[in-house]
Amino acid sequence: IKPMRDQIIRVKRYERVPMILVGNKVDLEGEREVSSGEGKALADEWKCPFMETSAKNKGSVDELFAEIVRQMNYASAPGRNDQCCSACVIL
Repeated sequence: IKPMRDQIIRVKRYERVPMILVGNKVDLEGEREVSSGEGKALADEWKCPFMETSAKNKGSVDELFAEIVRQMNYASAPGRNDQCCSACVIL
């Protein structure tokens, strides 16, 4: 995921692109490849929110979309000098 984020930053030409790091398929706990702690640590490093979801049991899906809207609104809020875009990237 790190090369994908780097490419997004290069294309947008701005370090602070609104992003949410999302771990999917949280319902498959025994088959994880990335721990929740690893995801949270990476999100902290990138200064973005971290969420885990499950489309199968609809876990946190609504909350994810609400957070996307918050990120987009924050990035385009009037009076912000560091606006970079009006889109959000989900990794």
